[in-house]
Amino acid sequence: MTTQTTGRRIVTNIALSLDGRYARPEVPEDMSWVMPYALTDVARDHLTSLWEPATTALLGRVNAEGFLGFWPTVIGAEGVDPRDEGFAKWLVGTDKVVLSSTLGEAAPWERTTIVNKPTAEVAADLKATEGGDILVLASAGVIKALLAADAVDRLALTVFPVFLGGGPRLFEDGLPPAEWTLTAQSAGEHGTLCLVYDRVRGGLTG
Repeated sequence: MTTQTTGRRIVTNIALSLDGRYARPEVPEDMSWVMPYALTDVARDHLTSLWEPATTALLGRVNAEGFLGFWPTVIGAEGVDPRDEGFAKWLVGTDKVVLSSTLGEAAPWERTTIVNKPTAEVAADLKATEGGDILVLASAGVIKALLAADAVDRLALTVFPVFLGGGPRLFEDGLPPAEWTLTAQSAGEHGTLCLVYDRVRGGLTG
């Protein structure tokens, strides 16, 4: 049984409620339930540990529009947390791949490539190139497709102590069997829990 120690890794990061949801049932774009927890030290340190070894961001179109509409405004803002500004600078300056069937080839953001191909195929193409980790930032559709293809090497979760009582789940029935090992864990303010799992290859589940 082995975890990947060389080459590029596909690292996915997403926030979940305690009942396994990543969005509210009525208004999926309302992420106000995340904010009290996302601004904690443990959540900021967790995100920092993920982007520092990454050299590519992989996003879906909706998240790209949200992330790249907000985070550049953080740079140089008065009173900004250094970890938030560090992430913002990384996001602006790193190579970005956005999966979209509706955006044209001309990306509206710097250092961005628009790709209209199956998610797992894009991930495999990126892994075949040189570089650091490939970080998927909270794009649930992208993460689901990668999990379905057993293409995730590192699964990072930030779990918040709330029940949303409905809404889409990250882990759906029918995923391929997979074994994971817990490589990092931390708990912080308001019950925020950050977990990092690495995929174990060659074990009982393959």
